[in-house]
Amino acid sequence: MDTARAMQIYESEQTFLVKLDEDSVWIEDIDQANGMATVMVNNNPVNTKTVSVDRLKEVSK
Repeated sequence: MDTARAMQIYESEQTFLVKLDEDSVWIEDIDQANGMATVMVNNNPVNTKTVSVDRLKEVSK
């Protein structure tokens, strides 16, 4: 995923299915300058990661 699309998903009121490897994630924040995203893994607030946005995949429903 590119940074612009990650920002669109982050700012949207709609819900999108986003995966990091095999795990579903919720985008918590986007660092556009560095192309990084902070995500919550598997709806677990204790399990957050900061990863490159190019590791995120949008899954069609």
